[in-house]
Amino acid sequence: MYWLEFCPNYIESKYELLVFKDNNPFLPLTNYYHDCLGRIDSSSALSYLKCLFPFFKWLEEKSNYQGNRVQWYDSAEKVRVAIEDYLMSEMKCKVRDKETFRFVNLTNKSPNTISRFLSALKSFYKSMIRLKKYLESNPLIDGQAILHSYKEEMKGVRENKPRMPASAGTEEDLPNRRLTDSYFKIVNEEWQPQIIDDIDLPYQVYQAGKNVNWSLREMVIAHMLFETGARASEIIELTIGDYRQRKSHQEVVTFNKGSHGRKIKFLRFSKETVKRLFHYIETERKSLDENHLNFEQLPDDAPIFITANGTPLTYHAWYYHWNRAMKINEMSLNPHKARHWFVTSRLRDLTNARKKYMQLSKDELVNRLIEVEQYVAENQQRWVINQFEQFK
Repeated sequence: MYWLEFCPNYIESKYELLVFKDNNPFLPLTNYYHDCLGRIDSSSALSYLKCLFPFFKWLEEKSNYQGNRVQWYDSAEKVRVAIEDYLMSEMKCKVRDKETFRFVNLTNKSPNTISRFLSALKSFYKSMIRLKKYLESNPLIDGQAILHSYKEEMKGVRENKPRMPASAGTEEDLPNRRLTDSYFKIVNEEWQPQIIDDIDLPYQVYQAGKNVNWSLREMVIAHMLFETGARASEIIELTIGDYRQRKSHQEVVTFNKGSHGRKIKFLRFSKETVKRLFHYIETERKSLDENHLNFEQLPDDAPIFITANGTPLTYHAWYYHWNRAMKINEMSLNPHKARHWFVTSRLRDLTNARKKYMQLSKDELVNRLIEVEQYVAENQQRWVINQFEQFK
């Protein structure tokens, strides 16, 4: 059984955390985590570390090479055999020989963590070699692939930018691609457009925020993201005047992508979020405000969301907290997917309403769908009208 403990604040130690095997410190994984720090962020290092626990336990209990258990420090050949067995028996993959490496085909029973597991294991052996704890070549690297030079053939349409997958349909196909140097190459892990349709997704995000002690500010912004379908920047840059401008206390005006900062659309959120918003303004925000002003005292141009220094919150400062919560809770979710969830949930609500009550005619349903489309398209018609009004 492998597990970890963070170092208590009152103890001085060179280790930020310790990995234990049963009740004894296990230094290979402990040293691996600390070697990663500074090379990748701590949340990614922690995610990689946890991803390796099941494999190390399997090595100890189920691995087999010519009748013996495989140890992590065994020869590259033995380790590769063990990894291949693990991919097939535990991760339900199909592994095929190909010259000097292996093709890994995912099946419908394979978990979605295989790529991360192989990356973590490859990273582990890099660290052990760097720390001189493993004297063999990296079992996760195909030495022959390194000898081939494909880099000159890899210039894409967008130079120095990552390419979108071919299935995205946004870039021309490249005649030649540089082969990965990985010994285990996943060949059918294709990118697919996804529809966010988990009704509990917002609550999973809120819980992730609670697990990392999100402040009131982060929690309010998260609720507004899922309830309005707005971009994060459209919420983060709201001012007190944007809220006062609407008659309804559940609405706020904001800018639109392409509106050059002009406030031409409105967002609507729940009464519960209104309560959270005012609680934030009257407590957390007030304590951070230079003059400790409440809602009534704040000027219209005052930002609703501010930093610990009392300055206007920026997208990058806010994203740090979002990204940290997602990584620590092992959720692959960028803020933009909240917009996808919003659209999907609205369409689902309309469909369910028609099925349940059978009161919506086809024309009424179409009209409702158009309303959703117009809202998500950020009131494009209103923006066009405003553009023309500037040139009267």
